[in-house]
Amino acid sequence: MIRWIRQQLGFDPPHQSPMRTIYVSNHFPQFGNFVHQKFPDNRMISSKYTIWNFIPKNLFEQFRRIANFYFLIIFLVQLMIDTPTSPYTSGLPLFFVITVTAIKQGYEDWLRHRADNEVNNTPVYVIRSGGLVQTRSQNIRVGDIVRIEKDQTFPTDLVLLSTDQEDGTCYVTTASLDGETNLKTHHAVPEIAKLRTVPQLDTLRAVITCHQPEPDLYRFVGQLMIRGKPNDIVRPLGPENLLLRGASLKNTTAVFGVAVYTGMDAKIALNYKSKSQKRSSVEKSMNTFLMVFLGILVIEAIISTILKYVWQYEPSYNKRTTQETNSSKILTGISDFLAFLVLYNYIIPISLYVTVEMQKFLGSFFIMWDLDLYHDASGQRAQVNTSDLNEELGQVEYVLTDKTGTLTENEMKFRECSISGVKYKYMNGNLVHEGMTGKFERSNPTFTDEEKMFLKALSICHTVHISDQEKTQRPSLRNVVRAPSNVQYYAASPDEKVLVEAARKIGVTFAGFKEENILLNTFGKDERYTLLEVLEFDAERRRMSVIVRTPEGKTVMFTKGAESSILPLAKTGAIPTISTHVDELAMKGLRTLCVACKNLTKKEYEEIASRLLEARTSLQHREQEIADVFNFVERDLHLLGVSGVEDKLQEKVPETIEALKLAGIKVWVLTGDKQETAISVSLSSGHFHRTMNILELTNQKSDTECVAQLQRLDRRIKQDHVIQHGLVVDGTSLSIALRGHEELFMEISKNCSAVLCCRMAPLQKAKIVRLLKTLPAKPITLAIGDGANDVSMIMEANIGIGIMGKEGRQAVRNSDYAIARFRFLAKLLFVHGHFYYVRISHLVKYFFYKNVCFITPQFLYQFFCLFSQQTLYDGAYLTLYNICFTSLPILMYSLFEQDVRPHILQCKPALYKEISRNEALSLKKFLYWTLLGFCHAFIFFFGSYLLRGDDASMMGNGQMSGNWTFGFLVFTVMLITVTLKLGIETHYWTWINHFVTWGSIIFYFVFSLLYGAILWPFLQPQDMYCVFVQLLSSASAWLGIIVIVVACLFPDVLRKVFWRHTRPTLLQRSQLMDANSGITCMESICCYSSGETACSPLRRILDQIMGRCNPMRVNRFWSDLDPYCTNDRSILTLSSMDGSSNPSVD
Repeated sequence: MIRWIRQQLGFDPPHQSPMRTIYVSNHFPQFGNFVHQKFPDNRMISSKYTIWNFIPKNLFEQFRRIANFYFLIIFLVQLMIDTPTSPYTSGLPLFFVITVTAIKQGYEDWLRHRADNEVNNTPVYVIRSGGLVQTRSQNIRVGDIVRIEKDQTFPTDLVLLSTDQEDGTCYVTTASLDGETNLKTHHAVPEIAKLRTVPQLDTLRAVITCHQPEPDLYRFVGQLMIRGKPNDIVRPLGPENLLLRGASLKNTTAVFGVAVYTGMDAKIALNYKSKSQKRSSVEKSMNTFLMVFLGILVIEAIISTILKYVWQYEPSYNKRTTQETNSSKILTGISDFLAFLVLYNYIIPISLYVTVEMQKFLGSFFIMWDLDLYHDASGQRAQVNTSDLNEELGQVEYVLTDKTGTLTENEMKFRECSISGVKYKYMNGNLVHEGMTGKFERSNPTFTDEEKMFLKALSICHTVHISDQEKTQRPSLRNVVRAPSNVQYYAASPDEKVLVEAARKIGVTFAGFKEENILLNTFGKDERYTLLEVLEFDAERRRMSVIVRTPEGKTVMFTKGAESSILPLAKTGAIPTISTHVDELAMKGLRTLCVACKNLTKKEYEEIASRLLEARTSLQHREQEIADVFNFVERDLHLLGVSGVEDKLQEKVPETIEALKLAGIKVWVLTGDKQETAISVSLSSGHFHRTMNILELTNQKSDTECVAQLQRLDRRIKQDHVIQHGLVVDGTSLSIALRGHEELFMEISKNCSAVLCCRMAPLQKAKIVRLLKTLPAKPITLAIGDGANDVSMIMEANIGIGIMGKEGRQAVRNSDYAIARFRFLAKLLFVHGHFYYVRISHLVKYFFYKNVCFITPQFLYQFFCLFSQQTLYDGAYLTLYNICFTSLPILMYSLFEQDVRPHILQCKPALYKEISRNEALSLKKFLYWTLLGFCHAFIFFFGSYLLRGDDASMMGNGQMSGNWTFGFLVFTVMLITVTLKLGIETHYWTWINHFVTWGSIIFYFVFSLLYGAILWPFLQPQDMYCVFVQLLSSASAWLGIIVIVVACLFPDVLRKVFWRHTRPTLLQRSQLMDANSGITCMESICCYSSGETACSPLRRILDQIMGRCNPMRVNRFWSDLDPYCTNDRSILTLSSMDGSSNPSVD
């Protein structure tokens, strides 16, 4: 217990050494000195709180918000000094907000606790005391040998010891980790693989030394030392030996593994760490406005304090006490300032943050429920990983997209190849010489040695493995060759899979592995190749190699990879011709892979094997040492040929990119593909136009050369400023350009309509995003991709979107939003982005407006009571104004408002420009709503004051109206006005909007009647008894309420009508449907079918304001004459909800 407490407090970290030593089955040495390392247990903890720290930790996090902290200070001030309002008026709203937020966060954390307990209590089998015992997952210790059966999930990170297969292999799927559903092969150390029973494993004496845990799923460096022999045996351990927690065992009966990383040290747990917090532009504006209103509050308090002493009048009969006479004037002034601060503090909307959180959380469900974002083929719907950025979808200025799997299907088809300088087309399982009609049949003996070597390289140099659908045992050659329909290939890369399948159809069949042999059938002849070494693929080398011993006893290395990594290493073969063919295939948009080989002598291979073993068993700088050996081996290659694989575009990509451009969004394509391939795809996708002037910054070797090219491009853009330009940059040139020439490069890029970056590394993608984000204009960037190499740019961008593709789910897991197809991006931005931004921007402005209306009469009232700090409103109304009376209408508005119908937003992408650059929350709009609040407050106050008159006899029974009656009148007028003001701003009325709008007003009247009609025993004193009833008994009060409300709202209505008819914006014009569509639609809430008798203009305006029109009378149809619409509905789709018989929300 003490150790656990010390670990929680950080005084006793579980591990401090950079390496950890693990004794298999916890057989510690009996003699000799060794350090007993401490490791965490196997409990998974995804929860944030415990029962002991929930209250202090949650309160600390909530009071980090400036608004909550501000109201806490106000509450404490009310407790410490004599203030005009009760501490309950600040304490209750603060308590409500804190409690609601704490309940929400506590419930979410309870769900996490429940999920953790379910995982931690899963039954598992471990070897202890010479037998197999059942225990809970949380009880697994580092060093325990765990038995896992087929289809079970690994409970912790394990080093594979043995399987039910003789060669010690097993198959694993990591779908829950990275989304890859293909099977991965893992291997046990050969010397231990034969230990397949519990007694045999219990006698094992071995020590594992490995690095401390790290979040990289694909990196593991360690070594295994087997003791008990005359000489200790040391074997390297790598990712192929590590079984990750969360992965599942497939196609293998059972395996044994030793626990190396447990609990929160597991790699999956280390990947739980939250991403850096992204803040939307609306949230930043909201905080700025909050600071402005704090400034207004302080100014009002200072003015009131000064005027109190300037206008101070004390009658002669008001004698001061001794304490008052001796009190310090400075302290008295400070006390008065704080009292005024408390009196006016309600100008700060305490419930703003809670309402915004609820709006974002509830609004995010509309994205997930949108059937237009549902992909039928895969059964995948849109996914929201964070709701904090919903409104940011309406502010995007740059879209940075990956190519493969994002713009394309990532469904590969083998189309062409070049072997020894001769081009072939692949048709119906045969190779056809370009320009000839003859075919090479499977049994045709005319294949040359070079062509056979090329096909064998495709069938040997890969990471493909196969599965027999009929039997669970390993497939035989007969199964693969004679019944290919029963065999399915699995591969991490779709390129490898399609190449192996193509080679099989031509005649060279890969039939799997048996022990250390690769089984091939070459044109009907069975062959076995002994696998000697595998030089794994990595992103830096961009190639992989295998070293095999042929049936003839020769040692050959086959290498396959990108042309940029193979061609420079080739020394023999038809290099010039194949290089030309590489460019030709790339111009057709095909993905190219070069294939080469190298014959090795026995002495050369022995040297290579020795160096590889030394590098792989190294515990320090292992990756670099292995890379050095790989580079030493992969040189002086013989070039065999190049393959061309097609990756077709996704459906409606060109239309989506064109729509993004019409919306004023610049599209950048960032890809790792070859330049020619990338340009071809950019042209076919509409990213580049045929008439566009393509500028190139490629193949730059030095800084001087790069600067000169940048200057030439800059001059060319300035000379041809009328023409649209497209920029092509490669990774090497980009690295040079960003070394001190960032400003010039970004200036050129900004002036180009489209930018294509090819041969990009993942970190370069992220750097491009960072450069765009940090431009002086601070544009909003959106990065979209589907693979692990896109994660860095997705996390760097303001908004990250993952594509649910075929390269795993790492992009989806690290994204803010996830969609199944690129074309869904159009609706996500143009419809959801527009609505979310409009809704929340009006929510923010309205909150500040209604609080200005609320507290300004309080300030004005001080001029009539000599700044005596007398409150105008009763404490109950101060408390309930933001919480009850005005909360629901604006919340429902922010969920359901549609200023323009969804299909119009998709038809006319140019509408997206209307809300860009945070236009709705600009300083001009903010000042307008703030001044409008002050104007309405003046009308409330002085209108009620004039209505009261000098005789103050407006009560129905002839009694004089007093302070509370006047305050009630002002509050009633204010509440009705701010509620109806929101109704005027509403374009899309649903029954929910009607219910909360009129219900809020009715609730206020009912509450006031009950509050003032009964002498509540817990309220002392009760100044409001019968005040409201007497006020409503006066006809002049009712008339005054109506007149003042109309006086407030009518000028605003006239202004809206005047500007709409004289200088309408594009957004306002779009609210009128095309005349050709047979619809006349105003404001999208008042619609008339063609042929219906038109109303008078005044009546139509009133119908608009009151929401009396029935949108269901409208007969909608599409017009082919609309310049923004096309007959294609894939992008410009009317939501099924929108087209239903009931008004709904998007």
